Amino acid sequence: MNDTEHLPPRYTAENHEREIYKLWEEWGVFAPQASRTGKTFSIALPPPNVTGTLHIGHAFEHSLQDALVRYHRLRGDRTLWAPGTDHAAIATTARYEKDLYKKEKKTRHDFSREEFFERVQAFALENQSQILGQMKRLGDSVDWSRLAFTLDEERERAVRTAFKRMYDDGLIYRGNRVVNWDPKGQTTLSDDEIVYEEVSTTFYIFRYAKEFPIPIATTRPETKLGDVAVAVHPDDARYKEYVGQTHKVRFVGLPLEIKIIADQAVDPEFGTGAVGVTPAHSMIDWEMAERHHLSLKAVINESAKIENVSPEFNGRKIIEARELIVAKLRAEGLIEKETSILHSLAKSERTGGVIEPLPKLQWFVDVDKPFHLANSKLQGLKSGSEATLQEIMQTVVQSGEIEIVPEHFRKIYAHWVDNLRDWCVSRQILYGHRIPVWYRGDELYVGVEVPDGEGWEQDPDTLDTWFSSALWTFSTLGWPATAEDIKTFHPTSVINPGYEILTLWVSRMIMMSGYLLGEIPFRTVLIHGVVRAKDGRKFSKSLDNGIDPLEVIDEYGTDALRMSLIVGVAPGSDVKFDLEKVKAYKHFANKVWNIARFVLMSSDGGQLAVNSSRQKNAIRPKTEADRVILAALNQAVDQITQDMETFQLHLAAERIYHFIWHEFADVYLEASKAQLDDESTRNSTAQILYAVLATSLKLLHPFMPFITETIWQRLPAHQRDSDLLAIASWPEIYEPR
Repeated sequence: MNDTEHLPPRYTAENHEREIYKLWEEWGVFAPQASRTGKTFSIALPPPNVTGTLHIGHAFEHSLQDALVRYHRLRGDRTLWAPGTDHAAIATTARYEKDLYKKEKKTRHDFSREEFFERVQAFALENQSQILGQMKRLGDSVDWSRLAFTLDEERERAVRTAFKRMYDDGLIYRGNRVVNWDPKGQTTLSDDEIVYEEVSTTFYIFRYAKEFPIPIATTRPETKLGDVAVAVHPDDARYKEYVGQTHKVRFVGLPLEIKIIADQAVDPEFGTGAVGVTPAHSMIDWEMAERHHLSLKAVINESAKIENVSPEFNGRKIIEARELIVAKLRAEGLIEKETSILHSLAKSERTGGVIEPLPKLQWFVDVDKPFHLANSKLQGLKSGSEATLQEIMQTVVQSGEIEIVPEHFRKIYAHWVDNLRDWCVSRQILYGHRIPVWYRGDELYVGVEVPDGEGWEQDPDTLDTWFSSALWTFSTLGWPATAEDIKTFHPTSVINPGYEILTLWVSRMIMMSGYLLGEIPFRTVLIHGVVRAKDGRKFSKSLDNGIDPLEVIDEYGTDALRMSLIVGVAPGSDVKFDLEKVKAYKHFANKVWNIARFVLMSSDGGQLAVNSSRQKNAIRPKTEADRVILAALNQAVDQITQDMETFQLHLAAERIYHFIWHEFADVYLEASKAQLDDESTRNSTAQILYAVLATSLKLLHPFMPFITETIWQRLPAHQRDSDLLAIASWPEIYEPR
């Protein structure tokens, strides 16, 4: 049989990838298969936001997870990769509103709540459709029958059930606390929705009045209008005599009553070692005020303007008020020093608004309140005992029940959890899960279903997006229904997030799974880094250095892109994306293709190598070259298996690359040419060529699934242990006789 009937002279990815993916779908190979090992392996895909399309960072993340999934499927584990997308309420709303104004010159205020919600939802689902198409181009072997969306009906029931249970246990409450407020977006924000910009600002050292005994330091003189105290460190000898005193002063002409307190939170080395305490406009100061029973005075409103002060200040923007205060302090000779410093300015990631800490009536999750643990499977937290949400988050990682890879991220996680504040879960936007609370006069109802009767009004706020995504590992498996899938696939085996959401998403999944199911959500947290430009800078629109993964795929093929993102990138490390690296792996793909062509051609299309892949023990090396390649193959199988089991995917991919190119192609293929010409070694050489090729395809498949499956489909039936490589058996050590 002529080799060209099996493989054309060159491999062209675009001619094969869509057909191969369609073949996998038709065979249903992505659904969990019967286990050959008695084990399961499951991943819940970190759901991409439906704000737009996938970027190169998603391509990296999906390539890693798909490699793990394909490996475990070949191992014979019952494997599930559950797909889904995140409604990303604030981000999606901001993106839609920007497009809405650009196209129609309209805002959310031009629509009813229901109309606006439906418009944003349609926009989100349209983006989701594009994302799903991109996932297929990337080769994601997800079980499409389980597609989930954080704002679909099933997730809505899960969210409402979780909220009600937490409310009934006293873990969710409504109260006044200082929160991150976005004056531009007119909503509260979680910490993860904030970015910090280094700006140059003036650092002022001044006194409230000439008679005030302590100079204080600040970058925000306007907030001093709301000061109720000055805090110093308890061990600071400079100020000990003043602690406990209360001073009535006139600050820029306005009356203030300032109590001097001692608190461990003060850094005696910073500034003067004394800070003005503004409980209404600083989370740290709010906590200090609670410890010292201080009053609260709000002087900044939701529009970032001064209020509750005097006609001279009320209604002024922040900057205007600052300039006026500084001018008055200078005139009174109260400023002792002014220096220029770099300051981290908190801004909304989506709107660009400067964050103002404000006291607001909001819904919170209490992380420190004990609750009764029922049916706990958590190590160190027995059923029947009491625990807090914070203790759950600490214990399961400290005990090693959840492994974080790389290990040094455990310190970051532990620091976050140890300093956890109550979680503000309410948002003042229209798109998202509406809080399942209804009011009628003095009555309050919390429930999964709408209350019976007339006159009920639902809370207008929506829930933080992280609340719904915190349920992801089990809401995608059918919870709150008692589902067989939860028994089979939960806890999931691994989660693979970027390090930037370790604390903000991973910690909350641990919290919710521990509370609602009494078990961990996953056994391993495999952290990955950020994909950066070749020069190390982040990809951004402002730098115009973005990379569209589909454009790269169109040019070089999916397999080349995947290998370029995995090889050389250890867990937790950032990736410097370089098209030259992608080109190199396109060249490698062609090398693999040519190896397969040679093997087919040199054995008359496989007729000389009958049963070589099915009967491994029938392979009998006759030459030193035979023995060397089979020993190298055994070593590759052993090492790559170990690498995959320990999440060292970068090493596994590099090993199979090295084996195929240098040991198989450069050495054995060259030696085989003479052996194929020798009648005494011809058949055995053909058998070994096929055995090494078939095994190499299996080892390479998790990383380069398209070309390996394409070649597999052209191997003679008697050379394959499965009609599809995607569900073949992971190679074992050859034991030639």
